[in-house]
Amino acid sequence: MDTKIIVNHALRALLYEVTVNPKPGLVDPLSVGPHPDMNAFMFIDSALSLAPYFNACAAAGVAYTAVDLTGLFKQIRGIGVQAEQTMFAATKGVNTHKGAVFSLGVLVTAAAYQLQHPDVDLATIVRTMLAGLTANDFNDLNTKEPTTLTAGERQYLTYGIKGIRGEAEAGYPTVMQVALPALRRSRGTINQRLLDTLMAIVQATVDTNLVKRAHDPHVIDWVHDQAHRYFDLGGSRSEAGMAFLRELNQIFVDHNYSLGGSADLLILTIFIGLQTDILA
Repeated sequence: MDTKIIVNHALRALLYEVTVNPKPGLVDPLSVGPHPDMNAFMFIDSALSLAPYFNACAAAGVAYTAVDLTGLFKQIRGIGVQAEQTMFAATKGVNTHKGAVFSLGVLVTAAAYQLQHPDVDLATIVRTMLAGLTANDFNDLNTKEPTTLTAGERQYLTYGIKGIRGEAEAGYPTVMQVALPALRRSRGTINQRLLDTLMAIVQATVDTNLVKRAHDPHVIDWVHDQAHRYFDLGGSRSEAGMAFLRELNQIFVDHNYSLGGSADLLILTIFIGLQTDILA
């Protein structure tokens, strides 16, 4: 494998995710869910605009020789800020893939670094790259002007939720321990397999995007129950399971709920699934 294949897998992961349907609370070819400012074509444009960014991440990862991997993360973080602006230019200011710019950029970089260090597993590389991330990013939040806080910073102060930073710093345990095993177990078409994997993620995680939309962390208990119900009905390979997803999407639309955090974790799962031939 070379860096071109890694970048190809990253772009495919973004495109696969938006194609999967019907996804409750998310954009797909059949519904924009609670996102009237978005559509599937915008996500395609956004994904393709990030190709130079992923190439830069892969190049940084494969060329890095220092012992301290936190320096590698610092190197790509600046590139990521520029990539966000590229994404916003492609979408005319709409945030389609900001979470993926961060997380998928980290995984692409780690996968490229792994080419030169095949004896080190991906999660270990990520944990080493991001050591101290949460402490550094959330340092002195109490001294910041409340109106300048990001949604993630507010959730950390209010509920103690570390969000994607905590997930990333831990080496993406939801992806490694929940989503990838779910993808391995899954059967059916690619769409069916990825729907079941998405709902396994929803069932196991605290989606900070959902908490933000609901203004209430207790919504997580509710959505976990919905994911359990989906699997009880037979999941993607049953008519009842698919009908339930369509009904659930309408509830998300009515309440302006989104599962953007779960979608980002699905993207990462697809990427690793392609890398490891789980998704072939």
